[in-house]
Amino acid sequence: MQHLDQDSAIDYIGYQRNQESFSRDRKMQKLMLVSILWFVIPCTIWAQIESGPAAGTKLEAFKASVVTGDQAGNDIELGQGQKDKQVIYIWVNQERWERPIARFIRQLDEEIDKSAKDIQIYMIWLTDQVDEVKDYLPKVQQALKLKKTNLTIFCGDKQGPLAWLINADAHLTVVIAKGDKATKSLAFRSTNETDVKKVLEQLKKN
Repeated sequence: MQHLDQDSAIDYIGYQRNQESFSRDRKMQKLMLVSILWFVIPCTIWAQIESGPAAGTKLEAFKASVVTGDQAGNDIELGQGQKDKQVIYIWVNQERWERPIARFIRQLDEEIDKSAKDIQIYMIWLTDQVDEVKDYLPKVQQALKLKKTNLTIFCGDKQGPLAWLINADAHLTVVIAKGDKATKSLAFRSTNETDVKKVLEQLKKN
């Protein structure tokens, strides 16, 4: 090794320390970047979910048991026969039901009642425990005091009608239709009343 005088040795040691410090900083930066990506990427994937028919799709009719509203106690056909009226279909997976979803539905009901009284709303519950849900939904109505929303249960498999493409991972699927065609489907893996504005914005476009 080449002999170094004191000043050169100090400079050399300082250089080595700077290099070690730089190396540590680079490692820390890489570690932080990996941590950020580990957090951001799953969140992005988590936020992105598709559920419901694509815009322009002709809706397939399905049957639902009405639990609340003027038609309570009857099985009715939904999805078609609405002519040019706007209809909102809210598909709820029983296993995902929680208070934030209830707040979403109440907020949407209030907004529609104030500004778009001609729009109909149907909440369709997806479940394989029909009798229990028939007893439960009137309690939901009593708590939320819904004015525009009819609470119903899908008459079929808890996955929903196949043609509607309801994603079982979606906590809530909102399908906006005009007549018998879908104009927009919105899927939420997690939601609350703040997401109602997204539905209202889509209604204005159609």
